[in-house]
Amino acid sequence: MAACDRQSADEAQQQENSAAAKPDEALSGIVDRSQAGTPLPEVTVADPTGTTLDLAKAGGKPVLLNLWATWCAPCVAEMPLLDRLAAEKADSLRVITVSEDMKGAELVVPFFAEKKFAHLPQWIDPRNDLAFGMGGGASLPLTVLYDTDGKELWRVIGGFDWSSDEARAMLAEADG
Repeated sequence: MAACDRQSADEAQQQENSAAAKPDEALSGIVDRSQAGTPLPEVTVADPTGTTLDLAKAGGKPVLLNLWATWCAPCVAEMPLLDRLAAEKADSLRVITVSEDMKGAELVVPFFAEKKFAHLPQWIDPRNDLAFGMGGGASLPLTVLYDTDGKELWRVIGGFDWSSDEARAMLAEADG
């Protein structure tokens, strides 16, 4: 499985610039439907300006929730794809990216500036409450699709090619 395995938060966070993986390895995530029906988590995240988002109230249209970190190679590999997806699907899908970097805005803001992401939000969860609460504390990226009612349809553990036909077919499940 192509995901960043975090055995210890301290060691994982030391890998700030270790995001180098082969694209085919970085984007070979595993689809898991075992948590279908689970509601959006009751966790509040913040952006670098201090604005907050209550995830449980983020519905209204399908939500693609992505947990990532700057030190995670598969995360970094899929972020440009998520940025393009967010632009393409802005009217029909809300893409929410949440950084699990313990240094928060200190790493996220320059990362977004360097990569020139224009369509992804900079939500931050430096205590990793969200990742551990969703059972994803050991592997990043973790991406979950929720329907318009805020119920989980599926999750992908590891990086994924969000431009692929497979991804498009899976995302279409939220429309029906």
